Parts: sequence; C-alpha cells; structure tokens
Amino acid sequence: MRGAGDENLCAKGAYILAGDASAPIRLIASGSEVQLALGARYLLATEGVAAAVVSMPSWELFERQSDSYRAEVMGPDGTVRVACEAASGFGWERWLGSKGAFVGMKGYGASGKAPDLYKHFGITAEAIAAAARELAG
Repeated sequence: MRGAGDENLCAKGAYILAGDASAPIRLIASGSEVQLALGARYLLATEGVAAAVVSMPSWELFERQSDSYRAEVMGPDGTVRVACEAASGFGWERWLGSKGAFVGMKGYGASGKAPDLYKHFGITAEAIAAAARELAG
C-alpha cells in the first residue's frame, strides 16, 4: 500500500506498511513493535515465505473503515495473522481471525532494559516468524 502519496494512512487505524495485500501472512504491530514485525518479515522472506506487515496504531479507527478496506489490510478469513505488542494479548483476538497468534507479554513483574525484557518475554522477530511458520504449517 505504499505510494499513498499525501494520504494519512494512520487515520485509517491500520495499513499495510510492507509487502502487499496478496501475501498469505499478516504480521500486525504498532509503535516500537513494528520494527520487530519488519524483522520477522525479513526472516520469512529469506525462506521464500511472503508476509505483509500491518501497522495498526488504532483499533477504533480501523473498526470504522469499510469491510472491504479491513479485508484488504487483514486478508480474508483464514489468512495467517500474528500480532505483536509488548503488553497483554487481551483484545487482539478480534483481529486475529481463525488462524491467529499473539506474541507479547505472558508474565508480569520484570524490570530492566527494554531489549533484555523483550528477549525475556519472547517478544522478538524470531518469535513472530516462528508463530507465522507454525500457523502456515
């Protein structure tokens, strides 16, 4: 969905940042986790697996978009979708569909430097790619 010109794609709540709508896998993230999704896309591409990265800064704005736009961004039902956020997975199930996984916090109470915590909780490009691979089976 590159080449949008001056259009503010963030105002739509979610958009394809890398890859295209024909990819069988969507790697969904917001904020700093987008870089992890891009890394996972790269890892999958080295294996010949196509994936699109969806930047999703606002569930609420995305929900207001047309059904056709949401389907283009997320792919049809059955599309492999892996969401990543450095928080709980609560609420993500509404966007993951029938073949979805969440990579994020599975515990509470750790403190330290962000890169160390991401690794501790398994919030990595490698984990995102692994979840996508498993779902794509």
